[in-house]
Amino acid sequence: MITITDISARIAGRLLLDNASLTLPSGAKAGLVGRNGAGKSTLFRVITGDLGWETGAVSIPKAARIGQVAQEAPGTEDSLIEIVLAADKERAALLAEAETASDPHRIAEIQMRLVDIDAHSAEARAASILAGLGFDQAAQARPASSFSGGWRMRVALAAVLFAEPDLLLLDEPTNYLDLEGTMWLEDYIRRYPHTVIIISHDRDLLNNAVNSIVHLDQKKLTFYRGNYDQFERQKAEAEELQTKARAKNEAARKHLQSFIDRFKAKASKARQAQSRVKALERMGTVAAVIEDHVQPITFPEPEKQPASPIVVIQGGAVGYEPGRPILKNLNLRIDNDDRIALLGSNGNGKSTFAKFISGRLSPESGEVKLAPSLKIGFFAQHQLDDLIPEQSAVEHVRRLMPAEPEAKVRARVAQMGLATEKMATAAKDLSGGEKARLLMGLAAFHAPNLLILDEPTNHLDIDSRRALIEALNDYNGAVILISHDRHLIEATVDRLWLVNGGTVTTFEGDMDEYRDLIVSSGKKKEERPQTSDDTTSKADQRKLNAERRASLTPLKRKINEIESLTAKLEKQIQALDAELADPALYEKTPAKAAEKAKQRGEAAAKLAAAEEEWLMLSSEYEEAMAG
Repeated sequence: MITITDISARIAGRLLLDNASLTLPSGAKAGLVGRNGAGKSTLFRVITGDLGWETGAVSIPKAARIGQVAQEAPGTEDSLIEIVLAADKERAALLAEAETASDPHRIAEIQMRLVDIDAHSAEARAASILAGLGFDQAAQARPASSFSGGWRMRVALAAVLFAEPDLLLLDEPTNYLDLEGTMWLEDYIRRYPHTVIIISHDRDLLNNAVNSIVHLDQKKLTFYRGNYDQFERQKAEAEELQTKARAKNEAARKHLQSFIDRFKAKASKARQAQSRVKALERMGTVAAVIEDHVQPITFPEPEKQPASPIVVIQGGAVGYEPGRPILKNLNLRIDNDDRIALLGSNGNGKSTFAKFISGRLSPESGEVKLAPSLKIGFFAQHQLDDLIPEQSAVEHVRRLMPAEPEAKVRARVAQMGLATEKMATAAKDLSGGEKARLLMGLAAFHAPNLLILDEPTNHLDIDSRRALIEALNDYNGAVILISHDRHLIEATVDRLWLVNGGTVTTFEGDMDEYRDLIVSSGKKKEERPQTSDDTTSKADQRKLNAERRASLTPLKRKINEIESLTAKLEKQIQALDAELADPALYEKTPAKAAEKAKQRGEAAAKLAAAEEEWLMLSSEYEEAMAG
């Protein structure tokens, strides 16, 4: 259990936590939410002891291991799998000691501890985590120095997940993940065996991976049970009750004050008036609900939308080097009202395709037809560095409308969602979210007919993401969206395109099906026959059920085989554990002890693989039978 009591802490003289308290149960999966700049990362520094506090106390079990993603991404010549394995310092130390230990009792202790921490299946577990985060077997063997900063941050995340600390602190981990990695992480956190606190603005992650929400607001911490949707409902209900209580309190105070004002000067009523003064003092006041509205985002409407199709690609191919296309065999059409999300792991070519559509990359082959007068607006995450650091938002916009009066320039900045007090702030002093708003506004400045957004949410909090959803839904042009935020995709698009295997194709399923595809290691569920109670007789239904059971017989047989295998492996591991617990084994026949330890590791790896396959096949069987 983590207990924070009356903590007050400052950063650069600014009070971010003011007598804040929190009790977090052991094993909780908690989402830490609050506006950007509220102090969420500061709370992490308080928990880890990296930041001192003015008042209060933090209580964490002494033996608890705290883990968080390293700020410096690994860039050494070590392979990715070696870096991840090294993150479990106890395992590394035990393996090193086992090489030199000579005392049979100590050797037995080392081997039993290695068994306890599942050290013999460590490589398989590390490889599984790296694979979930987007590294195939070949990539895992490459040195970290050969990867870009964003990919190395994934390695840092894999390392802390592998170390499996008792308290896992994750600060916006999806900012350097793609949608596929985010879906995998969501599933991993949900199954994580210890306590997790995660700072995130990803609504789906907070709905599906956590079981509680910690809200940092007005320098205080409030604990809510449930996911993010449940938190929003509870918070709204509490605010409504508080508003009603305040209205009732103000009415009662007004009534008492009215009596005091009328009779305080009359001698016959003086005692009664005085008693009401005391009652008024005892009553106190109910604080008003502080409404913290987020600035809206507005995209200008296109003056005239071209007739469909606005983009047609026939036999297209595109890349960065002649003769080496990243994407080919592109045969696609975009209409003037399309809302398209690009799916696919990072590195498959989503950003390449976005640049291709926007005209930043020319086709190597094939034909691309654009509608006459088509205007395209393009936002890319890396453009955050393209702002002029010393210039304000007003100055950036004025360059695009030099002849317009100051009032019109400021009105355009306001449409981008920047508050009045931020309009004159130098770009280098804006927050990441404010920079993102400014760049989205600049990308859409000339009222494009097609708006391409490549990871627009990395620096936006939940309320700003809601504002972006509203802006996109109000926008009257076509949209191509690349995002790891599943909620944003589901709320704004109606078509899914998959960038995979060197081309772009239509994905006919929905986001739930795509998630199943990712989490089940790319094994798509079989399409089940659809029947209607109105048109199918009971006899026909029984026939269909029988056919379904018959078709699933091989699957059921496979499940039974795996169950038998897991039972045998469990017995084998128990027998090996009993042998490895005997110190005499290491003293009399050390070679045999080493062989037994190796057998135990191999059996454990087989058991883990069998259990994983059993879970996948059982889920597939149950869903097929339910259909």
